[in-house]
Amino acid sequence: MDFLQQQGIQVKVIPGITAASGIAAELGIPLTHRGIAQSVRFLTGHSMKGGTDPLFVAENVADADSTLVVYMGLSTLPSLALKLMNHGLAASTPAAAVERGTTLQQRVVFAELKDLADKVALAKLVSPTLIIIGKVVQLSPFWPHSSNTIASLVETI
Repeated sequence: MDFLQQQGIQVKVIPGITAASGIAAELGIPLTHRGIAQSVRFLTGHSMKGGTDPLFVAENVADADSTLVVYMGLSTLPSLALKLMNHGLAASTPAAAVERGTTLQQRVVFAELKDLADKVALAKLVSPTLIIIGKVVQLSPFWPHSSNTIASLVETI
């Protein structure tokens, strides 16, 4: 939008839902859930050339009681995952990477945070890919260990 406006092109914004909301809903992942995730944070996974490292926020967002949604984070995923774990987020934190979410070409990789980057590379996901990190990912009916996990999460609420 900024680029178009700088070129003198009028832009009209038509409200809709964010990719995070649409993709999470498609996968049955609530972005917040009482007793599991009290907040959701939206992050950018990369910055403009020469910009500040977008991953500096990792020390402030490594919160087990929040959901992290990372836009444009495919290329920085290995570094982001490491930084989040180094700042206290459990290596076993559930996560999902979603390529081309809510389209017929959608592909999804579910994994624990410690394994997500490797599994994404193995699946050869490409941009655009949205990353969702947090305990709520386990509530998806597509989470590979869902029957055991959901029962234990519900018991703690």
